[in-house]
Amino acid sequence: MALWKPDPTFYPSPRDAVSAPPETLAYVVAFDRAAEKPDAIAVLDVDEESASYGSVVGWTDLPYTGDEVHHFGWNACSSALCPYAPHPHIERRYLVVPGLRSSRIYIVDVKDDPARPTIAKILEADELAKRAGYSRPHTVHCGPEGLYVSALGGANGPGGRSGSVGREGSDGPGGIALLDHTSFDVLGRWEVDRGPQYLAYDFWWHIAHDVVVTSEWGTPSMIEDGVDADLLLGRKYGHALHFWDLRKRRHVQRVDLGDEHQMVLELRPAHDPTRTYGFAGVVVNVEDLSASVWVWYREGKEFKARKVITIPAEPVSPRPTHPGLPPGDAGNLPPVIAPFGAVPPLVTDIDLSVDDRYLYVSCWGTGELKRYDVSDPFHPVEAGSVRIGGIVTRTPHPSAPDRPLAGGPQMVEVSRDGKRVYVTNSLYGAWDDQFYPDGVGAWMAKVDSGDDFTFDPRFFPNGDDFRGLRPHQTRLQGGDASSDSYCYP
Repeated sequence: MALWKPDPTFYPSPRDAVSAPPETLAYVVAFDRAAEKPDAIAVLDVDEESASYGSVVGWTDLPYTGDEVHHFGWNACSSALCPYAPHPHIERRYLVVPGLRSSRIYIVDVKDDPARPTIAKILEADELAKRAGYSRPHTVHCGPEGLYVSALGGANGPGGRSGSVGREGSDGPGGIALLDHTSFDVLGRWEVDRGPQYLAYDFWWHIAHDVVVTSEWGTPSMIEDGVDADLLLGRKYGHALHFWDLRKRRHVQRVDLGDEHQMVLELRPAHDPTRTYGFAGVVVNVEDLSASVWVWYREGKEFKARKVITIPAEPVSPRPTHPGLPPGDAGNLPPVIAPFGAVPPLVTDIDLSVDDRYLYVSCWGTGELKRYDVSDPFHPVEAGSVRIGGIVTRTPHPSAPDRPLAGGPQMVEVSRDGKRVYVTNSLYGAWDDQFYPDGVGAWMAKVDSGDDFTFDPRFFPNGDDFRGLRPHQTRLQGGDASSDSYCYP
């Protein structure tokens, strides 16, 4: 008699995940800004003992153009072992890949040949609009009761489906759609009562405490053409966190960070399921161009948020940068920030190691990846920094010291054991064009995170390796620091 056994990449606790074998493949979504070629899934060899280490060893084109694949996630993860909504019979087999501009969702099978993914199913925009009332799917998390997909727009907005049932307004609100684990059918809108929440972006949870946390960016019309200076200076982008009851699917509390703190993006809760704190990254403070990281925490029956990291803007008066590169000065600033005479850090991603020790903060504007020791989440201590790219500095990779790089560390992914950190350089097509108007290029790098914090000179896929496409998010085979949630301490 055959026995069902959980997928071996499901881990009951963070400790088990940290001690798991290292990944050997990485999946990276890459898109064509001109929408002339299909977007794709690139597969990279990340096995340090392999002869093809650091190379693209697999490639799957998507069937359409204009998707702008962006964030994506696994169909199943360690949350399948949680006792109140167990799904131990499913397996980490599919990548769920939304198109941020097309509102399509691709289900990509990596089981039979992990280096050559195949497309198993396509959900068209109409299905997401009709059944959930949303458009512009963004973040994917596997969790209790199904697959959760956040969306930036309502069904009547740009990219949505005109005339969809039950939607108010023309551009929002954004929210979360629920998909079936097995069939991938859209089950419907997750929220029963959204309260004051209108803007959407990321979401995560404290799964053992029935708490969902969501953040705010903007509706499709607010972001699709890049940063709108009037909206930014008018403090119209998102600046709050929202807390929800996971099982009742109801809004519980809104925590405003202050409207000067524009664009509350990535959320990273503690992996330890006994804790109810986490980190949120804020792109820019419109009063001084700084970026920040906040910790949310529960005090009594309420959630609160406290700023624990501030990263100032960098002045760009003439100064040397690197041998062979021109000095940085205000004349090199793109029009979007030229009036300010400084480079904002633009914190666009953060990631928390599975042991909850290190928080990685990407400063896409200045070209810096920072590492903080957050063993005490209320008092982070900087514990490492590397530079690559940047609006002005254009810092090269160690393997190509005479080659200036555009873009900066953007999406960050950390291995389960916390020893390897992968970064890609493209943020979002319209933003790339604004902040790097001479071209953002395409590259990916890896940082070794141990006693030292340094780039791996052997790992630098770039340029033609990505066939003219721009790499965005990375997922690691078997799971990574931002894909799984755990129910056992």
